[in-house]
Amino acid sequence: MKKLLTLIIALLPILVCFAQVKKEFRAVWIATVDHIDWPTRGNYNSDSQKEEFIKILDMHQRNGINAIIMQIRPATDAFYPSPYEPWSQWLTGKQGKPPVPYYDPLQFMIEEAHKRGMEFHAWCNPYRAVFDLNKSSIADNHITKIHPEWFLNYGDKKYFDPGNKDAQEFVVKVIEDVVNRYDVDAIHFDDYFYPYRIAGKEFPDEKSFSQYGNGLSKDDWRRSNVDSIIVKLNTAIKKINKNVRFGISPFGVWRNKDKDPEGSATQAGQTNYDDLYADILLWLKKDWIDYVAPQLYWEFNHPRAAYEVLLDWWSKHSYGKHCYIGLAPYRANSNAAWKDKSMLPRQIQALRNTENIQGMIFFSSKSFDNNPNGWSDSLRLTYFAEPAVVPSMTWFDSNKPQKPLVKISTTSSYADVVVLSATSSQPVRKFVLYKIQQGEAGGTERATAVKIIPALNGEGKFSIPYFKQGAEKYRVTAIDQSNNESDPQEIQ
Repeated sequence: MKKLLTLIIALLPILVCFAQVKKEFRAVWIATVDHIDWPTRGNYNSDSQKEEFIKILDMHQRNGINAIIMQIRPATDAFYPSPYEPWSQWLTGKQGKPPVPYYDPLQFMIEEAHKRGMEFHAWCNPYRAVFDLNKSSIADNHITKIHPEWFLNYGDKKYFDPGNKDAQEFVVKVIEDVVNRYDVDAIHFDDYFYPYRIAGKEFPDEKSFSQYGNGLSKDDWRRSNVDSIIVKLNTAIKKINKNVRFGISPFGVWRNKDKDPEGSATQAGQTNYDDLYADILLWLKKDWIDYVAPQLYWEFNHPRAAYEVLLDWWSKHSYGKHCYIGLAPYRANSNAAWKDKSMLPRQIQALRNTENIQGMIFFSSKSFDNNPNGWSDSLRLTYFAEPAVVPSMTWFDSNKPQKPLVKISTTSSYADVVVLSATSSQPVRKFVLYKIQQGEAGGTERATAVKIIPALNGEGKFSIPYFKQGAEKYRVTAIDQSNNESDPQEIQ
């Protein structure tokens, strides 16, 4: 009875019927730093880590998630065998120690995500080098020991000096290596460029400013340093693989309106432009990034940074690029506003009703473990009840793949279907199965998406109830690496 009541309460916000969304980015951040999401603290056995990761993916697949943002470089370390950076302490307990039994976690995670039809966005922290100066395990081959002159201490952490050109080139090499060797769908950077300010403490970059300032004010020089790494990263990624996207997840406020008429009607204590020196709007305008995922972790009517104000502001400042809203299930029951079980569902509804918003990302994975406020049920049964395809980015490639080929064998009650890519020259990532409404013509506009079928080596397999003349019909489409969708192929 208690579980039923929880479910009913979770569904209360659905006051009006609404159509399911066929194309939408539905992602979750999976953080590795300090064991936030994976692997759990003390779990340093490779086989146990794999089991744990599969459980995480299966949970999100049930909830309707179609992409994961996986943290693979939390502090200038690696969750994969890197020629530049040591194994992460959060993977093996000691920085530089390889996993036992040996495996490549990044390759494993990408394969498991793609098996489920999920995109894999490789999340890297740009400039954090040592997470805790007092506690962190630091290997002898860590770059802070090889080139200590590239780094600055601030608070209890160590950071790359963003004004150091050699440090910038090193970060670019690390990302080039990932894109070269792994089948990632995107590279994703979070909001830690220049660090968040510590009251009464100035970031100690005076030396590099005096060397490289070139007559700029310190603030403009710092912004130019961040601009230059973004340009270099975008160029490097696209040169290696034009289909790999580059996304940034900034703090939710670019600038307050009292500092800039283009800013938002907020009173944030720190902002991207003035404190983190990240001019996100410039990057969007200049086509240096493909998507922005602002972290809107506040509630409706927040006195200094209201969700609805920032949602509207970002929708008007995405400049034709994709905008995915960062949502905060981790805040469940943290204060009176977040005890409201309708908070997250209403935020989803609001972003779906706002122009120029293509989806959402939830922070973070473990928030859903215990179904807070019934929100996992809300996703699984209502908001993500039908699967959705990630929207395509037409500036990459707008060419549709060819219709898939279909082979069918039937039994008395089921049809076993093998669906194949029609061409090897245009790699297909997945197929989408649609159930067709009576009387619908040749498209899928009014069809119901039934499932996403991963294309493993250009092939997908599934079963559907055997259909006879006049009964329900099905169509299937192919989705390529740029998320372009083919015309539908009727299953007959």
